[in-house]
Amino acid sequence: MLESPDAVLLYIPLIKGLGMRWDDIKNTPRHELVTLLAASQEYERFHSMDGYSDKDISEMAKDKPEIRSQYADYLQTRRKYNDMLGGKKEKPTFRGLV
Repeated sequence: MLESPDAVLLYIPLIKGLGMRWDDIKNTPRHELVTLLAASQEYERFHSMDGYSDKDISEMAKDKPEIRSQYADYLQTRRKYNDMLGGKKEKPTFRGLV
């Protein structure tokens, strides 16, 4: 077990991130554990930049340019789930702009 990547890449994140107990992990099929971990990571990405505006991101990106790609991933994930839930916004019309 000490040499197993599962301990670092699967079990510890499930224990720390999802609060799973060791008994629960042992009694859950591996494919379900992997799915839970993937869903947890998707949830983190979905909420990773909540509360930041485009202006905030521009300011932060001056010191850390990688923030822009993280923000792009965040926006893509938000669009994906909004589309799945049917939250497509109406396209603006000329009458709405006037």
